[in-house]
Amino acid sequence: MWTTKLLNLDIKTAQEKRVMDLHELDEIRLEAYDNSIIYKERTKFFHDKKIRHKYLKAGDKVLLFNSKLWLFPGKHKSRWSGPFEIKKVLPYGAVTLLGKDETEFTVNAQRVKKYMANENTEVGSSLRLVDPAPV
Repeated sequence: MWTTKLLNLDIKTAQEKRVMDLHELDEIRLEAYDNSIIYKERTKFFHDKKIRHKYLKAGDKVLLFNSKLWLFPGKHKSRWSGPFEIKKVLPYGAVTLLGKDETEFTVNAQRVKKYMANENTEVGSSLRLVDPAPV
């Protein structure tokens, strides 16, 4: 109150300016809220576009990711073990796998990927590379 008297300002105009500033601040807040919703929608769309869905069914062969191999993995040691066979697909992203000795265990489906092997190739067989015939 004393500042308005000291600066010779009108209280009525100062009050109107303050009300207008508060309304403008409220509009800015609402606009920022709308912009944040738009940002979240765009980010979700971009993220969902990059997701590859896994369509797993019982009987598929899969490889299992070993996440505990990070401490001393070895230079050429693979983090994927298997192949395992899916016994059943459970709801909410879990699968039950059959081990080589017919043991069952349940894991998160994010830890598995399809095993793409030729059915004609045996597990112990090796591939031999042959140079093409010289021309």
